[in-house]
Amino acid sequence: MADSLNILNRQIVSCQLCPRLGTYGSEVARVKRRAYLDWEYWGKPVPGFGDPHARVLLIGLAPGAHGAHRTGRMFTGDRSGDFLYRALYETGFASQPESRSRQDGLGLRDTYITAVVRCAPPDNKPLPEELSRCRPYLERELDLLKEVRVVVALGGVALRTYLGILRDRGAIKSLAAFPFGHDRVYRPGPALPVLVASYHPSQQNTSTGKLTAVMLRQIFERAKSLAQ
Repeated sequence: MADSLNILNRQIVSCQLCPRLGTYGSEVARVKRRAYLDWEYWGKPVPGFGDPHARVLLIGLAPGAHGAHRTGRMFTGDRSGDFLYRALYETGFASQPESRSRQDGLGLRDTYITAVVRCAPPDNKPLPEELSRCRPYLERELDLLKEVRVVVALGGVALRTYLGILRDRGAIKSLAAFPFGHDRVYRPGPALPVLVASYHPSQQNTSTGKLTAVMLRQIFERAKSLAQ
């Protein structure tokens, strides 16, 4: 399984299916942010990260332009990642409470982190056709991560993308029965993982108090309980 994930991740890193995202990512990596002028930006699609035997799968939206797009690891190097990894650490899923680079020693236990889009999109808004082109990578991860019992969708786009896969595979009839809302728990089918919806740990949500540290920690406490 780990070998298959490694092969998939190499395919993700080399993907060039979305010209708009490729152009934007190259420009971000060239110009950089003033605070990171001494960084060599990753500047490529970002693969998934975590435990290949995970029982909990986290699905985010896309790499942050100066976070994962800079560091090359999901939710690494920005405030969204700081918020997320602190909650994962406090609930036993992560080995340390923050993530700064791919070489910082952080490890994940019983969880795997991915996203519906693997390139940083302008304004954090991927186009519908970009979501469609990237979806097969998520589908392949779902097939390879055979021990997943709980899927945590971070945000409405992640929820709808995952449910769209289930619908197109004939596992559910429609998305209408699964409206997005924070801390909503769904059981799409007896042979499918439990689905937990959460607000995305974006800076917009966390700085306004829409998503608090306690709220996110409760999501992962719930996920851990459901996975067992």
